[in-house]
Amino acid sequence: MRKIILASTSTLYGEDYLKYLLPAINKHFEQVEKLLFIPYARPGGLSHELYTERVQEVFNELDIEVNGLHEFKDPLAAVKNAQGIFTGGGNTFLLVNELYRQKLIPALRTVLFNGTPYLGTSAGSNICGITMQTTNDMPIVYPPSFKTIGAVPFNINAHYLDPDAGDTHMGESRETRIKEYHKFNSPPVVGLREGSWLTVADDTIRVHGAHDARIFTQNAKPYEIPSGEQIVFS
Repeated sequence: MRKIILASTSTLYGEDYLKYLLPAINKHFEQVEKLLFIPYARPGGLSHELYTERVQEVFNELDIEVNGLHEFKDPLAAVKNAQGIFTGGGNTFLLVNELYRQKLIPALRTVLFNGTPYLGTSAGSNICGITMQTTNDMPIVYPPSFKTIGAVPFNINAHYLDPDAGDTHMGESRETRIKEYHKFNSPPVVGLREGSWLTVADDTIRVHGAHDARIFTQNAKPYEIPSGEQIVFS
């Protein structure tokens, strides 16, 4: 049974790190005493050590010990034996490249489908899709494949932004870029706005938080799934 939270972001404007998610996280990891943190996305080039310390400060409030995956001599065994797993945000290309380098993608898929509670924010959410092809991140490294864990039957666009009719920016909107993706790829895409997250409980996937989720499917108009409702592809 899958027990997964996939959040668009770790931090809302003006708030502390993970603050808006703390009630959901507390319940999600209520049986977890030691949490495995995957720091490989390294936001802003942050070191693995500093990133893990940042996470530990938050989880101190929940009396949960955090260990970074970089600390283990055998990362594969650490994933297989983890009580719970959190993958933080940053650069998805860097994260996926490191997971492939350490041959961890199959193990992550296995433990997630076997019920190990998992939290992902931003890049950590992106990797739970079928591929990472709908990330907003720059390709600063070249992973062996865009294929990711496939813990959910769609791709994610974290930090989804709606088109602004009054904006003078002439570049493509997120919606336009997702439509470009669907010219060549069939998997659905879920646009997750800031402050929203998904919960996956076995086969039930539900939207939570301050905003609806925007759903994109190939050759169809996008539509909204309200917060509190299940994701159903029409």
